Amino acid sequence: MTSAPRKSLHLNLFIYPDGHHEAAWRHPDSETDRILDISYYQELAQKAEAAKFDAVFFADGPSLAENIRYAARFRLEPITVMTAIVAATERIGVIGTASTTYTEPYNLARQLSALDHLSKGRAGWNIVTTGAANAALNFGLDAHPLHRDRYARAEEYVDVVTKLWDSWEDDAVVADRRSGLFADTDKIHRVDHEGEYFSVRGPLNAPRSPQGRPVYVQAGSSEDGRAFAARWAEAIFTAHQTLGSAQEFYADIKQRAQAGGRDPRGLKVLPGISPFIGSTAQEAEDLHQELNDLTQPEYSLAQLHRLTGVDLSSYDLDGPFPREVIDADEERSEGSRFQLVLDIVEREDPTLRQLCHRLAGARGHRVVTGTPDQVADTIQQWAENGAADGFNVMPPWLPGGIDVFIEEVVPILRRRGLFREEYTGSTLRDHLGLARPDSQYAPRSAKESA
Repeated sequence: MTSAPRKSLHLNLFIYPDGHHEAAWRHPDSETDRILDISYYQELAQKAEAAKFDAVFFADGPSLAENIRYAARFRLEPITVMTAIVAATERIGVIGTASTTYTEPYNLARQLSALDHLSKGRAGWNIVTTGAANAALNFGLDAHPLHRDRYARAEEYVDVVTKLWDSWEDDAVVADRRSGLFADTDKIHRVDHEGEYFSVRGPLNAPRSPQGRPVYVQAGSSEDGRAFAARWAEAIFTAHQTLGSAQEFYADIKQRAQAGGRDPRGLKVLPGISPFIGSTAQEAEDLHQELNDLTQPEYSLAQLHRLTGVDLSSYDLDGPFPREVIDADEERSEGSRFQLVLDIVEREDPTLRQLCHRLAGARGHRVVTGTPDQVADTIQQWAENGAADGFNVMPPWLPGGIDVFIEEVVPILRRRGLFREEYTGSTLRDHLGLARPDSQYAPRSAKESA
């Protein structure tokens, strides 16, 4: 009797400018002086590509972080960065964040379509509704839209963008020099969308891209986020502290997708993991503590203020976390990171300083501290017990944090049959094992020509 093959994992390198620990920029081995140098990002992507990662992943937000005083948390516009990366790589995917609240569908559809064409099918869109309230003031709004309203707009936004990407059928470009026919206009369709938030005629002014459309990635675990992901997402970036929490999310989102008529295998769940790796467990713990010792309390408390809505700067850092002052109002409680913080408090009863350190490594994503084998054990446990299809690897500092993961952990995963030796395809959909979608307008033409 032969055993079933082990699950093949998907791995993305999630690039924050100099690493995911909030004090990464202060670490002597970080390269903070290069975080405005495009060759820095190209080299990181080349390392991930050499290790056969699925993609590099870029977060973004349309406002300046309130705690920029103490950390390198500015944002470079990701489509520009990804375009430079695809010019320096051949196979690795590129996933970038763009907000449905603070962009327009037609412009974004054009930008990501161009990226998918120029990369020969390696583009992914991380769909977010934007949680930072101060972003509204950069776009002429008096107030940030409510959580539920942002998701309602996002539903319509993605519907519009999908129609635009589908508006050219795959064989619409004829390019017949002999006849002089360049495009079959019967296979180019206006979308004529009229909705609550958008009025878009279409079609897109460029042909359908190599993947049909870029891969849809989503980040968010709230009730609205889960419903949205079950309908649209092809990969989900999610944050979980425990195996049990990750298993609950995984089972729920796959069930929702199936209930909506989707094959749940077409939706990849990719939790974030931030590994502190040492030759011994103690060495890894010392590295973790070294970075925690570099944190600025003002920064950590500002992050907690953003997550909980409460200014905790007057409380004793080494006293118990004041759970009683946190008010789970309806709007805030809908946020998945708010609930994650409360779960840590109720499960671990930390001091305020301990909670700050728990969040310093990766803002609520799973921090793993140990030897390469111990890190691989955690990855394997989650992958083989219904918690993950892969991981967004979030190095605590860069470039060293990804170097040690690639050099020490990836070979272990390969020996265990959990990660590819080589790419088997050329597009991001190929890497993720996702089907190329048909244009929703193709059946219409088939019927008309029958």
